[in-house]
Amino acid sequence: MADITLTINGFEVTVPKGSTIMEAADAASIHIPRLCYHPKLSIQGACRVCVVEVEGMNKLVASCCYPAEDGMNVRTNTPEVLRLRRDIVELLIDNHPEDCNTCERDGNCELQRLARDMGIRERLFAGERKRYEKDTSSPALIRDPEKCVLCGRCVRICGEVQEAACLSQVNRGFSTVVMPAHDAPFAETVCIGCGQCVKVCPTAAFVEKDSTREFLAALEDPEMIVVMQTAPAVRAAIGEEFGFEPGVAWEGKMFAAQRRLGVDVVFDTQFAADLTIMEEAAEFVERFTKGGPLPNITSCCPGWIKYAEHFHPDLLPHLSTAKSPMSMQGSIVKSYWAEKMDVDPSRIYSVAIMPCTAKKFEATREELGDDGMPAVDCVLTTREFGWVMKHMGIDFTTLPDEEPDSPLGESTGAAAIFGATGGVTEAALRTAYWMAFGEDLPEDAIEFKQVRGLQGLRLAEVPFGEATVRIAVAHGLGAANEILDRIERGEVELDFIEVMACPGGCIGGGGQPYDGEGKMPLDEETLRLRAQALYGLDSERKLRCSHHNPDIQRIYEEYLGKPLSHRAHELLHTYYYPRVPLGIRPQEAQV
Repeated sequence: MADITLTINGFEVTVPKGSTIMEAADAASIHIPRLCYHPKLSIQGACRVCVVEVEGMNKLVASCCYPAEDGMNVRTNTPEVLRLRRDIVELLIDNHPEDCNTCERDGNCELQRLARDMGIRERLFAGERKRYEKDTSSPALIRDPEKCVLCGRCVRICGEVQEAACLSQVNRGFSTVVMPAHDAPFAETVCIGCGQCVKVCPTAAFVEKDSTREFLAALEDPEMIVVMQTAPAVRAAIGEEFGFEPGVAWEGKMFAAQRRLGVDVVFDTQFAADLTIMEEAAEFVERFTKGGPLPNITSCCPGWIKYAEHFHPDLLPHLSTAKSPMSMQGSIVKSYWAEKMDVDPSRIYSVAIMPCTAKKFEATREELGDDGMPAVDCVLTTREFGWVMKHMGIDFTTLPDEEPDSPLGESTGAAAIFGATGGVTEAALRTAYWMAFGEDLPEDAIEFKQVRGLQGLRLAEVPFGEATVRIAVAHGLGAANEILDRIERGEVELDFIEVMACPGGCIGGGGQPYDGEGKMPLDEETLRLRAQALYGLDSERKLRCSHHNPDIQRIYEEYLGKPLSHRAHELLHTYYYPRVPLGIRPQEAQV
């Protein structure tokens, strides 16, 4: 494509033809303020915070959507432009709640940053302000329309990336508001709880449901034994809560911090990731060799599971029945470990630190519990974990490195990569090969790099003995829909599909740290560095296949028998059911 040259603030810049003025300014290191714009979403051009002056035009234009042209002369910082932008942001602020000091996003709010950068130090406009009740019905998310600035990012990511289309802007003018259809409570909608609306929201119109108070209360209860587990992706991001750059796995400090919080027992979800692989790989080998329902589709992502129940109920028989690592760990803690320690399971308060807001929803699913007892009692996001440490006065940066407790803390490299898209597939293939052929893959063939990366959809064919396993890896539910539609049209045949609801997989989960100043939410470089940290853990581990984990071998010998045994099915497997839009559970529809 040909290049064009234009002048911005007196400096020439050359960019590809078809670039917008904003893109040209970015290329020239000239920052134009923005609010509704997001590089991963369609252009809305609604907020007008990014207006600029173009020579020869009688009005200001929105730089996020106006095309740059050869020879164009643009000014981004004239007195008129600066005044108009400031007026727009002032009006947004004057219609905003005056609770910054107690707001979830205080210090990490794009509206705050705009006000600071534009020199807004007082509220100049007075008048009626929009008033709406918070929607706290969902176990995963809270919607607060009073803090909405109508940027439309949540609507677009829900519709364009996740294809759940749970949200839309309704009414007009001053009465415009973002809401689910018919203003239904979130708990009664097709919301999957993925939290991507939280990630892209510039304010606190969407936040996760707070679980920190109940966790802190459990720590103070002398009757409760607080047992904690931590997902793989958390260790790749928790340092960002304390000012560290992405790309480091903080395992040792993470375990040390939990003990200093007062947690009684520190386990690791990565143990259960290895356990999940044992069950899921056995299930796949059985289906692949004996003609079970294929493609076999992963089931460890709760956002994807709820999405499938709403939008693809015909595919439920194809889903793995294996519980997620979080729920498996919770079940094993309250059964195997409780028996081993002679502890009443009702005294165990099981806490999971997760990168995912949908895990809060997963913990409430009755079918994932045992005998009416939830497998997991409390889910904290990575962000909540960071806050709790700060609240309790723990200096994360100076903590020593410690190990998790035994016997549910040992893990392999295969478990670590669960947190990155493609990681479940890679881990499952390592153990499925061993289960099918009785030997390990050669050392130079243990990494399946064809399933790694941040492309939304990746297809691969992997040698499996004399056969070939046809694989698809999708992250972001729009990518999942694409491959499922292609299967339905008969364009492709597959044996194994991994689906993660969030871009990048768990490393980009809705509960991960907010991106730092100067980075747009879902920053691809941040996701790449988090994934790199997990792959680094894998390559450093002496044990890289789940079936090599000695604690996994022990639990099968002592308690479970073998993968897919009766007891394994009772504790580690579940079922799914179609969901109608209002979330009513038809008991007869269990699959």
